[in-house]
Amino acid sequence: MRFISHLDLVRLFQRALRRAGFPVTITKGFSPRLKVSITRALKLGVESESEEAVISLDKPVDAENFMALLNKQLPAGIKVTGAQASAEDLGT
Repeated sequence: MRFISHLDLVRLFQRALRRAGFPVTITKGFSPRLKVSITRALKLGVESESEEAVISLDKPVDAENFMALLNKQLPAGIKVTGAQASAEDLGT
C-alpha cells in the first residue's frame, strides 16, 4: 500500500465510506464531494503505521460500529484502528 498516492488514498476512503453507507457530509460547491481529508500527505513510497483522517458525518455514528463497517470495505494493508467524535459533534 505504500505505492498509493495521497489523492488515491483519499478516494479509496471516499469509496469505502459510500459502500459502507455512512451519512458523509457533502461539500456545497460546483463539484460536490464527500468531506474527507487525510491530515498529512505522505510521499509516494513512504509507509506509516498511524495516520489521521477527518471525516465529516451528517449524523452521529458509534465509533466501534464505524470502525467495524469501514474496515470491512477497506483493502488488505489499510485498517482503521481508532475513531472518535470531535468536540463539535459532542456539543461542547
